[in-house]
Amino acid sequence: MSTSRERVMRAVEHREPDRVPIDLGGHRSSGIMAIAYKKLKDYLGILGGDVYVYDFVQQLAIIEPEVLDRFGVDTIELGRGFALRPEDWREWVLPDGTPCKIPAAIEPVQRNGDWHVYNGTGDLIAIQTASSLYFEQTHFPLMDWTRDDFPRQVVEEAMGQVSWTALRSPPTTLGYDEDGLRQLQEGARTLRGASDRAVIALLGGNLLEMGQFLFRNDNFFLMLGGEPRRAHRFLDALVDMHLDNLEKYLGAVGPFIDIIMFGDDLGMQTGPQISPRMYMEYFQPREKIMWARAKELADVKVMLHSCGGLYPLMPGLIEAGLDIVQPVQTTAADMEAAKLKREFGSDICLWGGGCNTRDILPSATPQKVAEDVRQRIDILAPGGGFVFQQIHNVMADVPPENIVAMLDAVHAHSPSRS
Repeated sequence: MSTSRERVMRAVEHREPDRVPIDLGGHRSSGIMAIAYKKLKDYLGILGGDVYVYDFVQQLAIIEPEVLDRFGVDTIELGRGFALRPEDWREWVLPDGTPCKIPAAIEPVQRNGDWHVYNGTGDLIAIQTASSLYFEQTHFPLMDWTRDDFPRQVVEEAMGQVSWTALRSPPTTLGYDEDGLRQLQEGARTLRGASDRAVIALLGGNLLEMGQFLFRNDNFFLMLGGEPRRAHRFLDALVDMHLDNLEKYLGAVGPFIDIIMFGDDLGMQTGPQISPRMYMEYFQPREKIMWARAKELADVKVMLHSCGGLYPLMPGLIEAGLDIVQPVQTTAADMEAAKLKREFGSDICLWGGGCNTRDILPSATPQKVAEDVRQRIDILAPGGGFVFQQIHNVMADVPPENIVAMLDAVHAHSPSRS
């Protein structure tokens, strides 16, 4: 019988493991919203413990060891080694009235039934209306920036005003100064020694999305299409910053992790957000630099989180050195599981696509959920190169019995090969 870490890495390396590895909460797009998590705990009869919301924007819960063990989860996020003191958290309440705890550094303010978050200069950077389950970005700090140069200080200060990068999750609350890097190393070492699960660390390294966060989507698309020289200068400045952070981050945690995760939502429901030509001009060369450097700095596999229809971009992602793509949104255009497995399954690990979270998981019977899982495992698992996770996070409206049916079906339909 393999350890969880061995099971995951064997699958990533395209060798068939003893059973299909399971990821639940190993990163911020394989998790579960806190509302659904509280219901799952109640359904399982787990009465102790508070609900901790570590990702405030998406309102994702920390999955406790008892739940990870119940479902045989093989992964763990590096962040679970941090924010372990009571003073790291503050009281809050979820949209359905469930009490929870959120990172202490985040200070939401309620106004007329809505929740607001402000930056240090009083700008509203995120809002969750009374009828919403999420916080929406409201501030785009560089949308009026007209200069052709992008000083690092300007970019870093702007990132501190964007909800996705300002409302940080553990361990990104630590800085890259000497004390922060020491704490990163100690926390990573301790987590590694306490668990045999595969450890996933998030860097981010976003390129397309960072332009959208800072300039607003329409403005950044106009820059890419009409001001290529300026766009290249911005992306070069961004990559320089990402590489510097990568050196420091992996210098501290590299020996204690298995996978480093980058993020960039290149796709949408109907296909890529950008053309393959634009991807190859602006993004693929820079991804190649960052991913190669990560592998030089540590013995890690590189994962990219990218939602949507990626099919036309897959050859370029593989050529850039990508090891793992997730969440494998098989409900998007040209992303059929069998097609992806046939054309790319020997070159890249398909991490996800294990259950249809749009049409099946929230509304079907538990039996239909299990059937969906079995069909997808039959397609994606043979020969390795597959780690099970549902397509993105488990949403707030998913019944707990369907979550149980989904994860139990992986074990039931994954015969031992030990």
